[in-house]
Formats: sequence, C-alpha cells, structure tokens
Amino acid sequence: MAVSALREELDSMFLQLLSDLEELEAKRAALNARVEEGWLSLAKARYAMGAKSVGPLQYASRMEPQVCVRASEDQDGPQTFRVIKADAQTPEEVGPQEASLRRRKGPTKTQESESSVVPQNPLNWFGILVPHSLRQAQASFRDGLQLAADIASLQTRINWGQSQLRSLQKKLKELDPGPA
Repeated sequence: MAVSALREELDSMFLQLLSDLEELEAKRAALNARVEEGWLSLAKARYAMGAKSVGPLQYASRMEPQVCVRASEDQDGPQTFRVIKADAQTPEEVGPQEASLRRRKGPTKTQESESSVVPQNPLNWFGILVPHSLRQAQASFRDGLQLAADIASLQTRINWGQSQLRSLQKKLKELDPGPA
C-alpha cells in the first residue's frame, strides 16, 4: 500500500516538474522578446534624438535604484524572488526607527528633507520631452526585470522539485527493490 502511494506522489511530482519546465521555457521566450523589444526601442530613440542624446553621458552622477529584488525562503520550500519598489518598506522595516523618546512639538526640518528623497524617473535625464520609444524601452526592460525574477523563482522551484523527486525515487527503491 505504501509503495502505491509513493508511486502516485512520484507521478504527481513528475507532472508538476514537467509543467514547471514548460512554464520556464515560455517565460524565457517572453524575457528574450522583452529584452529584444527594449533594445529596439532604445535604438529608435537614439535615431529620433540623435546618437549623442541617448547615452552614458546623460546618466545622473548619483543613480538611485527604483526597484530591488528580494529573496524569501519558505521553511519547507524553495526560494522565491520578488521585484519591489526601492522606497517600499518590508514588514520588518515598518515601525519606529529609533528606540528613544521623541519630542512631539515641531519636528526638525533636516530629518524630513533627508527622508523625503524621491527617486527620480531616469527618463528625465534625457530631457523633458522624450520620445515615446524611450518610454517603451523603459517599460520593456521593467517587464523583463519582473520576468527575470519570475524565472529565478521558477528555476529554484524546479531544482527543489528535482531534489524531492530524487529522494522519492530512493525511498521507492528501498521499499520496492524490484523493477522501478
């Protein structure tokens, strides 16, 4: 009885692994399409604005990230990767920033000005009226970044599934030494 239950679990894990592999292939194709679309839109923007108007010389001297990639690991499962805004706080960061008492009358303005730094849209580095193709390139690369995080999560889930599959196969061989 235990052998048949183990075989059913093995079959279901194998089917899940195959569906994950199929999803991984589709996401990789979508990522390649997004990156290709982004580079093509960037080339169109260079053509419209001039080759010297869109390049490394227009980058800000102090760049701030707009997004961050966070990894979270479950107790009994694989790691997952998420793309979040750089100014968004995680649940661990929410709460009082300092443990001391604070004065309620008139907070100092220097603390507010330092904490209210808003990340600037990188498209503003290239001027106020940028071509639509530059905005399309930004959107394509942003979508590609989300797809890359999804692919990384899926890849870790596939690796975790493969290790689970191998351990189930070993258990099955121990229980049923006959043809597996």
